[in-house]
Amino acid sequence: MKIVIVGAGAMGSVYAALLADSGNEVWAIALWKEHLDAINDHGLQVSGASGERMVRNIQVSTRAADAGPCDLVVIATKASAVGAAARSLTNNLTDETLVLTIQNGLGAGERISKNLDSANILLGVAGGFGASVPEPGHVHHNGMELIRLGEMHGGMSERLERVARVWQAAGFNVKTFADINQLIWEKFICNVGLSGAAAAFDRTLGEVMEDPLLWQIASKLAIEAFETGKAEGVHFSFSDPVQYLKDFGGKMPGARPSMLFDLKAQRLTEVDAINGMVPRVAKAHGLTAPYNEVITALIKAKESEFQN
Repeated sequence: MKIVIVGAGAMGSVYAALLADSGNEVWAIALWKEHLDAINDHGLQVSGASGERMVRNIQVSTRAADAGPCDLVVIATKASAVGAAARSLTNNLTDETLVLTIQNGLGAGERISKNLDSANILLGVAGGFGASVPEPGHVHHNGMELIRLGEMHGGMSERLERVARVWQAAGFNVKTFADINQLIWEKFICNVGLSGAAAAFDRTLGEVMEDPLLWQIASKLAIEAFETGKAEGVHFSFSDPVQYLKDFGGKMPGARPSMLFDLKAQRLTEVDAINGMVPRVAKAHGLTAPYNEVITALIKAKESEFQN
């Protein structure tokens, strides 16, 4: 399969490396030229949960158009860049090209639909990876729990199963779901609770869980998201969001979330699509989310320190 990965940051680089190493033709698209140059010159070094390897057969560019028509596009950008990524795909799409978007937060599929006329949109949720880029040309991930895939508008399909098989052949643990929206919300709760608290207070997931005050804050963040999701009509697979959060964080206590890495690198975070989305959706149902409002404001205050 010919695959274009748009957004070759930490998670996108993990996808590109494993998919290329299993025999697919893979293009990695990113604006970080130093990272792309390192991949082009020496290959992409992968370390962590999937083992140590150097993958040398990845093609790179700063422009998706250079890759030409493909079978699958994976949008792995930050949530704020999804619309621009979709608009960049004009030269990549045929009537059969599938577009798979894997982001933190809510609303990625809707943002793609506003910018791309395609009925071939799949949604993905990546759980338990904890990826980072220690240096250009090197990606590390702490875990490799599960990739969840589904059709944007629900249901099962042969094309969905075909994509899942490609990822499984690359070594990913993959499951397909008829209701991917449920899975997006379940991952969202983990990001809201643990990523929000860890980013705001510069802690690992384990440190948040071990600190009674920070754990109380993380729990309140998750509860607000859970109650908002129920008001949206989400059918959760659990009834206790705090225990769900604890189980999730306990699998990779040493991980630092991408929002924290962004703050340390003085980049804008995805907080608007994560903690910031909770009060926005809650308001539509007559609910409030004060903990998420405060955490969003705190992270935005940290962002303002390096924007000025």
